[in-house]
Amino acid sequence: MTISRKAKKKSKKFEGSWHIQEMDAWDEDYFNMDVQAYFQIESNNLGHFQFGLVSGQLDGATDKIGEEEIFIFSWEGNDECDPASGCGWCRLRDENTIEGSIKLHLGDNSTFVAERVE
Repeated sequence: MTISRKAKKKSKKFEGSWHIQEMDAWDEDYFNMDVQAYFQIESNNLGHFQFGLVSGQLDGATDKIGEEEIFIFSWEGNDECDPASGCGWCRLRDENTIEGSIKLHLGDNSTFVAERVE
């Protein structure tokens, strides 16, 4: 597997609102406890998210692993009102579904599946 080192570019594929449907580290009661868990990715590759009591701002870029386009991001925000940060990635499973992983720096890591909001 090779990761391209070409300049990061914007991609409309990941742009939009995505409702989190599954997380392997937390159940639906937790990740939807405050609001419908979501990722919001803007056209400038910035965005925000919330699941459970974790929320933050995204700073991302698209890249390729082999021929597959992925969206990689770092994030900064809060976990139960304490400052938190981390990183993550996602890829398109199909036109309306993304799957990926999000990590809290020095903390938990979870895969997720999210569906595009129309």
